[in-house]
Amino acid sequence: MKRAAVLALAACGSTPHPAPAPADRVLSYTVVTVGRPSGSGEIRIGADGTRREHFTYNDRGRGPEITTTLRVDASGAIVAMHATGHAYLKAPVDESLVPREGVLEWTSSIDHGSAPIGSGLYVASDGPFDGAGLLANALAHAPGKRMHLLPAGEAWIEDDRTVEVDIAGSPHTLHQVAIAGLNFSPLLVWLDEHGEYFGEVSAWMSTIRAGAEAAIPALVKRDNAWRADRDAKLAEKSAHPPPEQGLAFVHANVFDSETKTVRHDATVVVVGDAITAIGDAKTPVPQGARVIDATGKTLLPGLWDMHTHIGPGDGAMDLAAGVTVVRDLGNDITDLMEREARFRGGLELGPRVVRAGLIDGPGPFAAPTGVLVETPEQALAAVRRYHDLAYVQIKIYSSVKPSLVPVIAQLAHQFGMRVSGHIPFGMNAADAVEAGYDEIQHANFLFLRFLAKPTDDTRTPLRFTLVAQKAASLDLDSPEVTAFLDLLVAHHTVLDPTLGAFDHEFVSDPGDLDPVLAPYADQLPASVVRSGRSGSLPAEKGQRAIYRASFEALGKLIKRAWDKKITIVAGTDGVAGLPLSRELELYVHFGIPAPEVLALATLGAARVMHLDKESGSIAPGKRADLVLVDGDPTQDIAQIRNTRVVVCRGVAYDPAELWQASGMRPRP
Repeated sequence: MKRAAVLALAACGSTPHPAPAPADRVLSYTVVTVGRPSGSGEIRIGADGTRREHFTYNDRGRGPEITTTLRVDASGAIVAMHATGHAYLKAPVDESLVPREGVLEWTSSIDHGSAPIGSGLYVASDGPFDGAGLLANALAHAPGKRMHLLPAGEAWIEDDRTVEVDIAGSPHTLHQVAIAGLNFSPLLVWLDEHGEYFGEVSAWMSTIRAGAEAAIPALVKRDNAWRADRDAKLAEKSAHPPPEQGLAFVHANVFDSETKTVRHDATVVVVGDAITAIGDAKTPVPQGARVIDATGKTLLPGLWDMHTHIGPGDGAMDLAAGVTVVRDLGNDITDLMEREARFRGGLELGPRVVRAGLIDGPGPFAAPTGVLVETPEQALAAVRRYHDLAYVQIKIYSSVKPSLVPVIAQLAHQFGMRVSGHIPFGMNAADAVEAGYDEIQHANFLFLRFLAKPTDDTRTPLRFTLVAQKAASLDLDSPEVTAFLDLLVAHHTVLDPTLGAFDHEFVSDPGDLDPVLAPYADQLPASVVRSGRSGSLPAEKGQRAIYRASFEALGKLIKRAWDKKITIVAGTDGVAGLPLSRELELYVHFGIPAPEVLALATLGAARVMHLDKESGSIAPGKRADLVLVDGDPTQDIAQIRNTRVVVCRGVAYDPAELWQASGMRPRP
């Protein structure tokens, strides 16, 4: 009837009002950090298919703000795109993908290139925040659900499940899609019943469809269950328990972390989770034991990474790199304890874990995990909670009120717990040491002791940029610096410099591959390589040279601390496994001898955590945590990357198998 009426009017010569343009379809999203809204996203889909997106969040003063205009084909593949704004560390974003005469051409701050249309799926460096959802749809339409990626690599759908989820009291059909090939472990993304991006969730930070925030715990639980099932299968496949008679390394060059020397042509015997013998080539090997010929190789105690935040998939990479003990310095309590239990039970690949509980204050710069406190009563309750859960250390973060630091430290010390952390806003490193810190995380806080004014808010990215701009100008031989180092000596303060975390930020230009990743470039998933070419601090013309000089100053100060017998521990605060070798390499670069560096990353770390009677050296009765590497890292520290056999809890692992399970290609 309505159609007939319109036709009639037209036939009579009437001029109808033009039909209103179809309204854009709008999808809104919330970014949630540990239960707190921290950002937002919007996808506006026009009638012509053009998608306009905006995404931003605040992570302790860091975080992106990116506006993207793009078009996708029927499968969801991006065929044209332009993104502008700034990235996580505030570097400018200007990325484009343009189709021209059968060719896709792309340009970003880190690369440019071209490829024939249809030769692969373009994955943006900084672009649509729903990129994982678009990729999932495109892969679903591809043969075998697998496709080549642009600029490089490939991705595939490992799993796709339909799940009924209750959202605000009503049932919704969602799709949980696992995309492999992008990173070290599959990416889990949620799509709605129409195939549109619904979100990505974790215990720390989630992006979720607005109105569905209450569903995050249920989705996290389902993601964790999926990963746990996959991890258990991988652990069963990759673990190689020796026979009951044990495991023996023969003709090994054994690193003695007590004397910092190498014992040649030695035999080491392991039975169960204990080293039972170490001797010369004539040392008897139990009949029936598995024997590994270690000729030309060095056997070391398992390595310690003293600064991690362990997450999904990290355990396999730690083991592959020879890391058999990690200290977790801040994590979701439930998530960490459940993961550690799976490590111990052989249901997930992973090292031994030493737990430190994070305490921060509320506010816009609060840490994305841990316990938040405002009052002495809350602070004391947080310490008691961690102690009751068998945590052995407290890590204080940047927004804790300075007045609460001695309150936390006093009770922690009464419980026999260590205290460490960032330096809270309103304090400097010397204040923190005098208030009870046993250890300081991150070398930049040592420099802020001299460079920051009392009003400088060091909870913000200023704690990086100020050091990058001014560390090179600090006179490391000045009386003030000397007095500060003497204070650390007097208080037996330990330093956890995480130099590798500043290496890329300060030294690299956009497009330079992160030095942590560079030695593994030919093995890494292509998307990891691409993301590893961004992430440095933005620098104006000529400023990068100053930043590089400032990084050298960080290393020189750590060497001065070492010369004063201040204890250094090797921590990474980065991706799992790969960065520790770079951290050790940097210590050698700045003048600490390689045998000393290997000792601090083994027995030295164990001593700091009061576990040296159990760990840190190769001796009868100690834990069966070992790593066999090609070559001699006491002469060339870079050879620490040449892992050939790793033993943790008495179980042997083939690093090549673990790297492959983590999405890495075999070494060329």
